[in-house]
Amino acid sequence: MIKWAGRLVVLYGSAHTLGALTALGAASHAGAWFSRELWSEDLSDMSPAMSAYWLSVNSFGPPLILIGLTVLWLNRRGITPPQFIGWAMVAWVVTGFALAGPGVGQDLILLVAAVILVVEARRAKARDRLAPPADTAAGSVQHRRPAAR
Repeated sequence: MIKWAGRLVVLYGSAHTLGALTALGAASHAGAWFSRELWSEDLSDMSPAMSAYWLSVNSFGPPLILIGLTVLWLNRRGITPPQFIGWAMVAWVVTGFALAGPGVGQDLILLVAAVILVVEARRAKARDRLAPPADTAAGSVQHRRPAAR
């Protein structure tokens, strides 16, 4: 399930970023971005080029891709991602719902991924309580689970 959560987060971040650049036309402002037009702009007077920049390149899409890839990387090594990642994503999505209303379903994808991460982290914690790892001599216990099939 963790693999699916990571994939959903990567999908969401990629779709948001690439969709903004292509379908919403943000890439058409790349000339302004690379000519340093944005350097002297005031955020309170957001131009279309600045708005396109914040919607695409400087949105939360690229960091979501990194979070999803990190979740997948941890999963491949048999390490359960920490619970705070899922809870932070839940808080972020719920805050977005409260402030701007639900999106066109894409927010639900991120919420599902976040809930999966929370549930799987809790399961790993419960497993660790039942059967503590044999190698605790170093004092640091990683939440490892059996390799994915």
